[in-house]
Order: sequence, then C-alpha cells, then structure tokens
Amino acid sequence: MSGNYEVGSIVEGKVTGIKPFGAFVALDEKKQGLVHISHIAHGFVKDINEHLSVGDEVKVKILSVDEESGKISLSIRETQPKPERPARQDRPNRQGGGGGGKRHTNEKPQGFNTLEEKLKGWLKQSNEIQADLNKRAKK
Repeated sequence: MSGNYEVGSIVEGKVTGIKPFGAFVALDEKKQGLVHISHIAHGFVKDINEHLSVGDEVKVKILSVDEESGKISLSIRETQPKPERPARQDRPNRQGGGGGGKRHTNEKPQGFNTLEEKLKGWLKQSNEIQADLNKRAKK
C-alpha cells in the first residue's frame, strides 16, 4: 500500500491498539491512524471492546490527514450503511391533543417570567423603596 492516503478513500486496516477514546488502526507497515470512539459505529458506543479487538481487520474511511504531524483520522462508522430509523409513533399526542394545550397558544407558561418582566418588577420595587426612603428623610 502506498504512503499517500487520500481523504475520503476507504481502505483496509488492522486494529493494533484500543484505548478508551478510540482504536488505532494500521494502514500499512509504517502508517497508522485513529478511529475516535464516535466513529466506531452508528449509535452510542460505551465500550470500544464490545465492538473491536486487537487484530481485527476493518474497513476505514480516511477523514483527515495532517501532513505536518502525520496524524490520520479514520472512521469505521462511515463505511457502514446507516441504520433505518423506526417510525416515530411513540408520541401521538404531541400536536395539540392531550393535556397542557396552553403550550401551543401565545400565553406564557405560568411560573416563567421574561427578563423584561423581571426588570419591570425590579424597577417598581426600587421606586417603592426610594419613595419610602424619601418619606423617612422628610420626617
């Protein structure tokens, strides 16, 4: 295999090491890259060891090559087809049905004040305190 790896190309490699943050994959005798944990598989990966082992042959897509440092970023996930998303039928009452219908009106939710409303309240309170102080000062 040649020493020049092109971003976007898919190549075969061998897992040479596993760390909590990713897996090192040898592309040839001299070059290796890192598959970050977020690029191991579609979906959440808690433990890389559940997906890969040292010595595994894997297909990887080259995401980036840093010419200065020689670092190569790889992805196994991007060589695999995306899983189909199941139809979202678990929330049928989201569109105006069910309780709490006030969410979809222009009314503000109870218990929530905007900064503008709070500022008006603070100014009113401050003016009342100032008026009270002025009354006391005149006595």
